Amino acid sequence: MELPDELYERIEALSVQGNDLLDSGDPAGARDVWREAYALLPAPRNDWEAAAWLLASIGEACYQLDDYMAAKDALMDALNTQDGLSNPFVYYMMGKVLRKLDDEQAIQYLLRAYMLDGDEIFDSDDEEGPECLRILQDEGLVPPDE
Repeated sequence: MELPDELYERIEALSVQGNDLLDSGDPAGARDVWREAYALLPAPRNDWEAAAWLLASIGEACYQLDDYMAAKDALMDALNTQDGLSNPFVYYMMGKVLRKLDDEQAIQYLLRAYMLDGDEIFDSDDEEGPECLRILQDEGLVPPDE
């Protein structure tokens, strides 16, 4: 099932606006725009493909705001969407959030991200990526860098 074109275009425009805000250093503005886009999804919201990436984006913005509990909630919601379980970014962000919360399950989420995307997910523009990959390597869960 697809969203009506007009609604999809509105959600896509808000998503781009949120990306621009995040890139310009305004994670609170990005979070608010993405929440607005998510609210436009017809019920049940989590059945739509857009739900996974909007919730993951909200989680990332909350992470950048150091609001780790809100980030965890958004990412958990993303995992409960139709496409969330196959999205390595959701697992990667959840792993980072759980590290900040000193939750030992962080390694499990980072490993799932690795299993879905290999070490590429850790090579993003994110400075924490190599450190997260090193944790998996130190635990003997993934091969060391060659």
